[in-house]
Amino acid sequence: MNTNKFLPLTIEEMKLRGWDSVDFVLITADAYVDHPSFANAIIGRCVESLGFKVGIIAQPDWNCEDAFKVFGKPNFAFLISGGNIDSMVNHYTVNKKKRSTDSYSPGGKAGLRPDRPTIVYSNKIRSIYKNVPVIIGGIEASLRRFGHYDYWQDKIKRSVLCDSQADLLVYGMGERAILEIATRLGNGEDISSLTDIRGTCYLTKSIDTLTDYILLPSFEEICESKNKYAKSVKLQYEEHNPCIGKVLVEKQKDNLYLVQNPPQKVLSRSELDKVYSYNYQRRWHPSYDAAGGVPAIDEVKFSVISERGCFGGCNFCSLAFHQGRVVSSRSEKSILNEVKKMVYDEDFKGYIHDVGGPTANFRYPSCDKQNEKGACKTRQCLAPTPCKNLKVSHTEYLNLLRKIKEIDGVKKVFIRSGIRFDYLIYDKNYEFFKELVRDHVSGQLKVAPEHCSKNVLELMGKPEIHVFNKFREKFFEFSKKAGKEQYIVPYLMSSHPGSTLKDAIELAEYLRDINYQPEQVQDFYPTPGTVSTCMYYTGINPITMKKVYVPKTYKEKNMQRALLQYRKKENYEIVREALLSAGRKDLIGFDKKCLIRPRITKKTNEVKGKKENERANNKRKTSLTKHKGKNKKRGK
Repeated sequence: MNTNKFLPLTIEEMKLRGWDSVDFVLITADAYVDHPSFANAIIGRCVESLGFKVGIIAQPDWNCEDAFKVFGKPNFAFLISGGNIDSMVNHYTVNKKKRSTDSYSPGGKAGLRPDRPTIVYSNKIRSIYKNVPVIIGGIEASLRRFGHYDYWQDKIKRSVLCDSQADLLVYGMGERAILEIATRLGNGEDISSLTDIRGTCYLTKSIDTLTDYILLPSFEEICESKNKYAKSVKLQYEEHNPCIGKVLVEKQKDNLYLVQNPPQKVLSRSELDKVYSYNYQRRWHPSYDAAGGVPAIDEVKFSVISERGCFGGCNFCSLAFHQGRVVSSRSEKSILNEVKKMVYDEDFKGYIHDVGGPTANFRYPSCDKQNEKGACKTRQCLAPTPCKNLKVSHTEYLNLLRKIKEIDGVKKVFIRSGIRFDYLIYDKNYEFFKELVRDHVSGQLKVAPEHCSKNVLELMGKPEIHVFNKFREKFFEFSKKAGKEQYIVPYLMSSHPGSTLKDAIELAEYLRDINYQPEQVQDFYPTPGTVSTCMYYTGINPITMKKVYVPKTYKEKNMQRALLQYRKKENYEIVREALLSAGRKDLIGFDKKCLIRPRITKKTNEVKGKKENERANNKRKTSLTKHKGKNKKRGK
């Protein structure tokens, strides 16, 4: 009897299910973790739900052909994914240094996947099996579907669909698209006919049959002109709309056209519930036990994904181009059922680590218009100021959290995914805010103001700093009333496009004034598929087509990062150099407004000693004056 309920990883596991072959082989750059926080688990279970037989090849040795022949030739297609996180971000720091661990691999071991595995795996399959459909998807493929700037090679690269030699690319959250693809292939359709599926891209030599479409600047044009690259990005973002988005066409090399069909419709609540109802084992495959498991599951095993999409509109985030700006959420019943299953897990200690998603406190579209028209092309929902049509309420989310807390075996429910502090502060009913502070924070709440400079915040797509200041004020007020000493941990970003040395110093002064020293600072990381990456490469804001200053040299980026941690001894010299080069010598001294003290020299010690003597003399004079005053009162 087969007691292994995971999708098969080996030919032995396949045979234990009584199968002679598989219909689809899913090749992934991550270890196999059967949990709904892992995209490959969801895709595998979705295809299985249609009655198809699915085998998984996880982290194959890309130098060995046999690693790709585990199940032989599938009946219908290979499905290829680069994993939950972009492989280049997974492999390299923002300074392009190799990372030493990989939390999506057994034991956290690095080196079990190649750079750009979507391309590597697909080409390997093409060399082994000549006439089997190959379909690529996942975050890596999704964000590289058009010609794009590659930070690691510092050049424009063509669509990943060209380099991978795949037949079809699924972008965004791919459940609906992959279900249609699997069904039609299963019904005998040829892969070449699947050119009308929403949420997919394909290559063609002729676009004569297309009617209503937008022709983007060609790959050749975006390589030659940064202005055209920015215009292309603007069009891509404007048309990434599941309700009214149009077909987009980009000419690649070799007279091939990349055609992107409009995004798939956002899953309804019932459809989303179904996706999360499959028989996930909620752990890594048993074959990884000897290595100590897969670290990436630690934070999410007892977490609940309650929604998708984000109307926050941060320009440095790829979510808008992948999950989209229209929020959809699961039902209360679906979420409560998932939590009830967690309670019976032998590792469960009573703590739900998170109930959220891209943004925890979003539960539905930002306004009624989004249900029919999608997100606005020219207006963000929250920044720089909230749209007049924005619906703000935490009632549904609060009721959900209360019901989770009532489940037997649940001791505490934390919220660790992002809270949009601006959306929270716009809610005139502070009931949720008070309960958040009282019941759902483990001493520290992480939020993301990112910066304080008005210019930088506007380019980031974030609200002005006074909104964060109001949030801080209320957080500490409600914490005090709850009898708790709690802290805010702000996420901060240095060197974002638009940030000058002056802006970085302004942020350092802000941190001085709120008496906060960040332990970690994130340097801006130019990843594919974001508006900010376009700014970084072109020096143009694609939304306004205006020029943007971009800090690019290692020295300036190092200065901006060091300024945010100006109290660290090891940052002294670089902070001093930054202040002097910016003409801010006034911030070097002994005054409480200064960021650093002068260098310790003989002259400095003399000045310091003179000031200390002056302070001591003033103190003695004050004391004598007070003493004489007391004697006068006594009549002496």
